[in-house]
Amino acid sequence: MRESRHSQLAELLVDTCLGVQPGWQVVILSSPLARPLLEELGGQIGRRGAYAIFKIGFAGVGSARWTKEAPIELLGTMADIDRHALMTCDALIQVMAPENTREASGIDAERLQKLQFAFQPALERIADEKIPWVGCQFPTPALAQEAEMSTEDFAEFLYGACLLDWDAERERMQRYADRFDAARTVRIVGAGTDLTLSIDGRTMHVDAGGANIPGGEVFTSPLEDSAEGEIAFSEFPAVYAGREVRGIRLRFEGGRVVDASAEANEEFLLQMLDTDEGARRLGELGIGCNPGITRHMRNTLFDEKIDGTVHLALGKGLAEVGGVNESVIHWDIVKDLRDGGRIELDGDVVQESGRWLV
Repeated sequence: MRESRHSQLAELLVDTCLGVQPGWQVVILSSPLARPLLEELGGQIGRRGAYAIFKIGFAGVGSARWTKEAPIELLGTMADIDRHALMTCDALIQVMAPENTREASGIDAERLQKLQFAFQPALERIADEKIPWVGCQFPTPALAQEAEMSTEDFAEFLYGACLLDWDAERERMQRYADRFDAARTVRIVGAGTDLTLSIDGRTMHVDAGGANIPGGEVFTSPLEDSAEGEIAFSEFPAVYAGREVRGIRLRFEGGRVVDASAEANEEFLLQMLDTDEGARRLGELGIGCNPGITRHMRNTLFDEKIDGTVHLALGKGLAEVGGVNESVIHWDIVKDLRDGGRIELDGDVVQESGRWLV
């Protein structure tokens, strides 16, 4: 059963998500803990006549120890061999399989920012969809512990959320996307929250077996100067770069965060907001739609897809849906609307307490 699930997930990544072609050079970023899935990926890529190029690190990509101890000026420049691989590959797969989800928590924020700036050209190539790419996770004990599950239960959950009928899910979510595309203004109302955004001229993208596995969201980039009001991310902690920030509150004027606070790790929040000019603007509005994800996992790849939630991303916009905001960060933060929250489009309520009305 386990081997079958690895094979099914590998086929989903290689065929549905990437469409690997003969002769492609496919870079695979991961850790040794994901070996069963990596072996399947290598075999399936090989059978399609393509090259599988594995870059395996202890922390998934790179080393936390190196990031802590290397001269800080070195962090600001990508190694030539990394640059060549990421700038010339035909496709990219990242399988996140951490041994410790908080490995980066002891790294100074300035060092993390330097590293983000160094990898910015490669990340832009990926984020701007100049090459096909996909990210997923492998059920490690560390991820299971974050979700407060046994490893086997987490594996069942993970594969249950990933191995869906994505054609049927795409058809369902397209109805929601079409309703957003016909609207100009989005209003999000919930606990401590009344936030208005403009999506006029932007398009909603349906994530159903694309760049993120599990899929299960519709998303766009709101107009960069449109966010007005407040939002309180009071239900779930936000996790970024190994830090857990609880009780985030943001107030927007003219699309920019003008006031921010948090109940825990506020200093880190403020540092991230000051990373660059674009970090205080929104790069994404996403609506969670995955029916297999019903609870918070301290795992953004899953949490942002919880059916009945929305998420906002601070930082870089998404070029495929018209976003133009530039930043080295893209931090998705999830707001739960299932207990009395609602989404309005041009004044009409389209979702209430997590239940769709369209």
